[in-house]
Amino acid sequence: MNTQQVANRLIELCRIGENMQAIKELYDDNIISKEMPEDPNPVVIGKDKVIKKSEDWFATVEEFHGSEISNPQVAENHFSCAMKLDCTFKGQGRMQIEELAVYHVNNGKITEEQFFYTTP
Repeated sequence: MNTQQVANRLIELCRIGENMQAIKELYDDNIISKEMPEDPNPVVIGKDKVIKKSEDWFATVEEFHGSEISNPQVAENHFSCAMKLDCTFKGQGRMQIEELAVYHVNNGKITEEQFFYTTP
């Protein structure tokens, strides 16, 4: 798959709530995932660790109220999209989160992702 195809597939899966399937299908085994520096785990390397990080995050959610993801913007082997989440987190209450996600694609797989957002 080229970058546009990978981007389209990621967006398609995320829009139907299949985020874990997106990781399993589209991520390279040696994916580098970067969060904001103040995150407890700002850099995670490896598909299994990214899956675990995602499972841990989903476990903090008490209820999903809605989400949006923009169409991807592609530039050669990178793409970005804006994401909005409306969730109630266990012990933290309801929050609206907006973030920008930037992805790097190599040989048809996502090899790096980085998220930009303001932490509460």
